[in-house]
Amino acid sequence: MNVLIYAGPGTTVESVAQCTTTLRSLLSPNYAVLTIDAPTFINEPWPPTTSLVVVPGGADLPYCRALNGAGNSKITSFVRRGGAYLGFCAGGYYGSSRVEFEENDPSYAVVGPRELSFYPGINRGTAFPGFIYDSESGARAAKIKVIKEELPGLKIDESNPHVEEDPEFEFASYYNGGGVFVDADSFKDKNVTVLARYAEEVKVEGGDAAVVHVKVGAGAAILTGPHPEFSPKRLRKTDPQLPPFYGDLVQKLIADNPRRLAFMKSILIKMGLKVNVNVTEDSPPIPTMLQLTSGYQQDIASLWSTIKSVKGLLEKATQDPTGKKLKLVGENDTFVFTESSDSPFDLREVAAQIPSAETNEIPDDLNKVFKDVVVYSGDKTCMPTLNQTPHFDHALYYHELIPPNSPRQTFGSTILYGEVVTSTSTMLDRNLSLLRHLPTGFTAVGTVQVAGRGRGGNVWVSPIGLLAFSIVIRHPLAIQAVAPVVFVQYIASLAIVEAIRTYGPGYEELDVRLKWPNDVYARNPAYEEAVAEGITPLPAKYLKIAGILVNSNFVDNEYLLVVGCGINTANEAPTTSLNTLVAAANVKRRREVRQALEPFKIERLLAKIMWVFERMYNIFRLQGFHAFEDMYYARWLHTDAIVRLEMYGGTRAKIKGISMDYGMLVVEELSLDGVSTGKSFTLQPDGNSFDMLKGLLKKKEGVQLSST
Repeated sequence: MNVLIYAGPGTTVESVAQCTTTLRSLLSPNYAVLTIDAPTFINEPWPPTTSLVVVPGGADLPYCRALNGAGNSKITSFVRRGGAYLGFCAGGYYGSSRVEFEENDPSYAVVGPRELSFYPGINRGTAFPGFIYDSESGARAAKIKVIKEELPGLKIDESNPHVEEDPEFEFASYYNGGGVFVDADSFKDKNVTVLARYAEEVKVEGGDAAVVHVKVGAGAAILTGPHPEFSPKRLRKTDPQLPPFYGDLVQKLIADNPRRLAFMKSILIKMGLKVNVNVTEDSPPIPTMLQLTSGYQQDIASLWSTIKSVKGLLEKATQDPTGKKLKLVGENDTFVFTESSDSPFDLREVAAQIPSAETNEIPDDLNKVFKDVVVYSGDKTCMPTLNQTPHFDHALYYHELIPPNSPRQTFGSTILYGEVVTSTSTMLDRNLSLLRHLPTGFTAVGTVQVAGRGRGGNVWVSPIGLLAFSIVIRHPLAIQAVAPVVFVQYIASLAIVEAIRTYGPGYEELDVRLKWPNDVYARNPAYEEAVAEGITPLPAKYLKIAGILVNSNFVDNEYLLVVGCGINTANEAPTTSLNTLVAAANVKRRREVRQALEPFKIERLLAKIMWVFERMYNIFRLQGFHAFEDMYYARWLHTDAIVRLEMYGGTRAKIKGISMDYGMLVVEELSLDGVSTGKSFTLQPDGNSFDMLKGLLKKKEGVQLSST
């Protein structure tokens, strides 16, 4: 499910960034937190896959100009049907029935009704004096008094929840221009509940309600005057234009940050969202050191030699007294390489030598954090130990990929591993100056991704237990006629399914299927339990367990493909995982007195996928996708499934397959009585995605090929 943050006209860059980072930290991996613009709100079919709509801070008049009418009508309908709305500051004004902002100041006054009208009264501001647009002059650490009995999910520390013993739960929240929900206590009969009050005297009449909750049909809205989503760690601290008091303001916010986080969790829980209650910081983890290794040491030596020999590609890193570090400034990332040709060593020593890639400040955009890379160019024993990379056993991985006396393996034989990375796909695909020198089979692997990428620009934080990797494939233009590049995503998806099914004896019983064009779904164990126990409504029969994203650059008559994959292996959220399937299968196996299946290991599964993928791709290069057509249909979910074509007025159609020329989905139109009309449609993989559980086909922006 998605959480959508409005980022259109009227919002400020800082408000959107604070909102996005905080919500991703608190809601991942259960939700994908996305920013969208006004046209998307108005035109795209987002409600069925969305749990929460968020309108952040800024100025609400531009919100009105962008969303009045169709946009607001869609948001209102979404909430009334069970969705949730969260409005911070300007978003709180926007969600009220009437705004009275600086009514007595002609140069600032904004007064008038608002369409959403979740709060049935007036939102009057500013609550405190000094507000100036695009300035911190009116900012303050406003004391907020929480009504604890209205927020049962309010806990500072899950392991030591002493908050219940504190009769007065207050915290300092960043504030700059928010309002008061006038006479909020008088609207109890209209389903309004005050969640928090300003603990200091406000300058406007109408009470002290700072945060309110409103039941709206089957859904709910929470509106705020202050900014509890603002993390003090991400506030500007060194800007010379900041007012003199700003440093003290930040320190007050830092002191109360655990309470602010507890409040944010509690309001999300009140709206029915599943919160990561163990989060103690709402800043994403910082990317860690990367390790470049290979199962064939001559390969890494050759790659490293190639990179160093490219004129102008590398330069000596500054702030490096040894002069041994080399820096590569890519189009998106900057990499700082340190070579190790010795026997195993302590990575802590290396980390101490590298000054966090030449900068002590962590920017809001983690792509700007320099990426430290250790190049293991020595003999085969020169490799990270399990103590150094506890979430990825390099020795086990290479043993499974390249056992003794095995044939030459290309896919996955050289890997760039990081415990915390921005995105395995981004590091390769968006740094063409590096990508164009990487060989087919080069693979980036990450345990945690803080900016994992999906189709349509979706970004999320991927948890431990998810196998995330991206592999480079150099696909020549000369074989395009036989092996069209669009089918690579289908080959990758099929390879993942086959690798799971052939992981070992008994794993073929796991019901893992393909969803066109680039997802892998698994049968939901909870569905079987619900059917057996007669529980209604039934949960989804299949759940997404993996996704594939292929990005391409075109250089020197070949496609430089980066095939990104994410597989829920040991992480139950946000849907289910392979090991959950194994556990369910073992319940049945114990009843039948059969040997239990072992849980999947990340390293073994990755090696298996690489082995299967390489062999399938090599056949595909020579024979095209026809060689896999029967296998593909045997594994996919859609044969003769009925869908509704939203872009054709809700026309019903039956799925027939994919075209063998361009990989489009082929559907056959049906009449009202379910008979074929003889008319067919072909739907492009990069322009459409459908929710096969609802039988709807919906438009979705996709990834386009770029050329250089």
